[in-house]
Amino acid sequence: MASWSCTAAVAVLIAVPALAAAQGAATPAAPQPVYRSAFEGYRPFTDEPVRPWRETNDTVGRIGGWKAYARESQAPDARPAAASASAPAPAAAGGAHSNHHAPAKP
Repeated sequence: MASWSCTAAVAVLIAVPALAAAQGAATPAAPQPVYRSAFEGYRPFTDEPVRPWRETNDTVGRIGGWKAYARESQAPDARPAAASASAPAPAAAGGAHSNHHAPAKP
């Protein structure tokens, strides 16, 4: 019986590589992976020009203060602050301190 198991083991050792080679020949070659760098679309940081602080404060007051920016961030079609600055903002609702950046009325 020992000779039968030895013969079977030799037959398996011969057949397995042959079967693997036959399967490999029938399978089409897999496409090679393409290398893409994580930095492919990288744009380096660039400084933006700084506007005078008084002009910036006046712009914020004109568009409705911090509440205008809060509404803008919640809107589904939020526009950048520069685009909102030219459009009139609705009056801010709230207490006496809700629009402290607005120019004084004559």
